[in-house]
Amino acid sequence: MKKIIQNILSQEDLNFLLTNRIPRIGLTRFMGWFSQIENPVVAYISINVWKFFSALDLSEAKNKHFKSMHACFTRELKSNARPINQDLSYLVSPCDALIGAFGQVSNGEIFQAKGFPYALNDLMPNKDLAKSYEGCEYVTLRLTSSMYHRFHAPSAMRIRKITYISGDTWNVNPIALKRVERLFCKNERAVIECEIDQSDKGIQNTTLTLVPVAAILVASIRMHCINLLFHLQYKGSNEIDCDVAVTRGEELGWFQHGSTIIVFAPKNYRLLPSLNLGDHIRMGEALFQYFK
Repeated sequence: MKKIIQNILSQEDLNFLLTNRIPRIGLTRFMGWFSQIENPVVAYISINVWKFFSALDLSEAKNKHFKSMHACFTRELKSNARPINQDLSYLVSPCDALIGAFGQVSNGEIFQAKGFPYALNDLMPNKDLAKSYEGCEYVTLRLTSSMYHRFHAPSAMRIRKITYISGDTWNVNPIALKRVERLFCKNERAVIECEIDQSDKGIQNTTLTLVPVAAILVASIRMHCINLLFHLQYKGSNEIDCDVAVTRGEELGWFQHGSTIIVFAPKNYRLLPSLNLGDHIRMGEALFQYFK
């Protein structure tokens, strides 16, 4: 039965209809409320329905019992479940993910899928920041619903600024990315500007930027460094200056469910050539490598 249902849902037209042509924002707000109901019966049933429709594996979870579906979504892992690559010539993956689009920023554009370019200026409101990445490499990391949903620092760095942009909640799966132009520029997202100390390489501080993008059922992004939960009804300032030092692999925050993080590497960093579209990568594994 599970295989039959999965085969039906894998049909592109039906999948797109069921996950996009619905009241996306209303359903996302409902799920945000429902997932936080702290009732053992509700939590048990919800998590088991989730397991039925996905590859949810809780064997690495720090806790095995959850008071709500939200607690399961944002679960911690056992100690040392994600070893952090300590070679400073690499930037590590901030999350568990599937490798999506990647390449160099060219003429101010990047790709969300083959044949679907979008302007970096549309993704991040800071035009100077967007311009600074011309010729630099980026990668889109897609978190599926069953993955570990917390994200971490790719390197020792200082978080300088966080810009929150409210938006829609389109699905971010490959089917939607092939059909909805500029999808990442339409969805709720945060732009996290960070400085990496590269004095050991004779380079002044350089900027690394993370752009977590929320999606349907997932429109909440928690950032520990400013103790805020960004969500569709957030009414605070959308530009928050900060000066927070974080260590390599330190937890930065979480999604309520699963979504996407776009990583923009500083100059002189290249995506590992061994990584290909659709590859699975774990938080803490090497992602970008430094080249002189």
